[in-house]
Amino acid sequence: MTGWDAVGERWTVEHGDCLRLLALLEDASVDSVVTDPPYELGFMAKEWDSTGIAYRVDVWRECLRVLKPGGHLLAFGGSRTYHRMACAIEDAGFEIRDQIMWVYGSGFPKSLDVSKAIDKRGGYPHLARQIGDTLRLAREARGLTVGDCDRKFCGGTTNWSWFEGRPKGQRAPTPDTFAAIAAEWPEVAHCARLVDEAEREVVGKTEATYGYQRDGERWDKDHFITAPATDAAKQWQGWGTALKPAHEPIVLARKPLVGTVAANVLAHGTGAINIDATRVGRDDGDVSHAGHRTATFGHEQTVSGGNGSGGWSQNDAGRWPANFIHDGSDEVVGLFPDSKGGAYPSRRGNAVATSFASGQETEGGFRKMGDDGSAARFFYCAKASKADRNAGLEALPSVRASAMGYERGLGDAGERMFKDSNPQKQNLHPTVKPTDLMRYLCRLVTPPDGIVLDPFCGSGSTGKGAVLEGFRFIGIEQDEQYVEIARSRIADAAANPTLWEAS
Repeated sequence: MTGWDAVGERWTVEHGDCLRLLALLEDASVDSVVTDPPYELGFMAKEWDSTGIAYRVDVWRECLRVLKPGGHLLAFGGSRTYHRMACAIEDAGFEIRDQIMWVYGSGFPKSLDVSKAIDKRGGYPHLARQIGDTLRLAREARGLTVGDCDRKFCGGTTNWSWFEGRPKGQRAPTPDTFAAIAAEWPEVAHCARLVDEAEREVVGKTEATYGYQRDGERWDKDHFITAPATDAAKQWQGWGTALKPAHEPIVLARKPLVGTVAANVLAHGTGAINIDATRVGRDDGDVSHAGHRTATFGHEQTVSGGNGSGGWSQNDAGRWPANFIHDGSDEVVGLFPDSKGGAYPSRRGNAVATSFASGQETEGGFRKMGDDGSAARFFYCAKASKADRNAGLEALPSVRASAMGYERGLGDAGERMFKDSNPQKQNLHPTVKPTDLMRYLCRLVTPPDGIVLDPFCGSGSTGKGAVLEGFRFIGIEQDEQYVEIARSRIADAAANPTLWEAS
């Protein structure tokens, strides 16, 4: 990284620890930091998501050091852990300027069904314990490991450890799984009655979507609806432990200015956010009637967001960007009411009447904005393409087989399971952000031809967005596999910007 020429090269992704590599950057050498650090939730059993790195003040202090005065930082966070990251950023010396909400409809509830837990793991704990003890003795008598049984009876998953008992709980095998075990181990057959007693009746099923498959498409799978088997479970039917995830907060912070905003912008090119480049247009792409207004005082000076005391003229650039961004999904758009565009008085001195809200033309000189529909159009919509995750990976020789197992949350067992398999060229990072979203965020806080830094580069979504917007980019990533994926995705975007614009 020390040899990177910020003038001669447009982007780089470096492999290594972010603190060590950040130390190699010069003071005040980047224009913005746009990043998606670990949420510290242990997501999908990923080790990198539970290290505490996002809470470390020294990481954000390094980001502060390499930023130019007035440079902005945008960092995603988890709804449960955002506050700790934001405090670390503030303690590092940043000014917290705002919080942007990224709202989407694709989240899947990761909630424990309390009624089911009572039936299968809590209501009759003695049943699961008896079954588990019997299975453990039979396994040990044969000299098998838990992993051996996972592969033999559980399709390579880690369910066997649940049968024998984990610190977080214990559950009995399904009748079909137990029947397969008992067919080979006759001495455990007497537990069949206990398994049936602990099993809930299936009363229906629904289709559900679970993350991504190996081919990058969403994983559709039937979800079985079961009835409570015990009185205790019936009492707690319908209770869970978590809400559906539908938003991720983004902290908007700024390095302290040197002097006034105007002086800082003139001296360093940083300190302000690019309002006009991030205005919100209409769904049909025609922003000629978007709702922003300007006020003209006298005959010369035009001020954004005028208070109505002067004459009004239409601003064709679009609506003012808000601290709310959504994905355009039916689930999110359905939360908004239908709303007509506002109107504005066309002559100086006209009072604002109730027709301002409805957008109707009146004898008083009101002109309507010309759009209507869901109020979601007032906010920026960052839609994700199905091909977005994997575009540009064709040049990769392969994706390591071990990652395929980790992607499915199987850890070391997954690495063994997929060893010597034929992995496809897919982006296996589990938290890929839409390119459209990252383009918008980079555009919001980065001056023309500025350098965007991402110390938690992942699979390169920030870098991809940065180069498509014409910015330079420095990415840092500790996982070698993600480095390869990020470089390939960014290189593809840099080589084919017109293709991306067309899509």
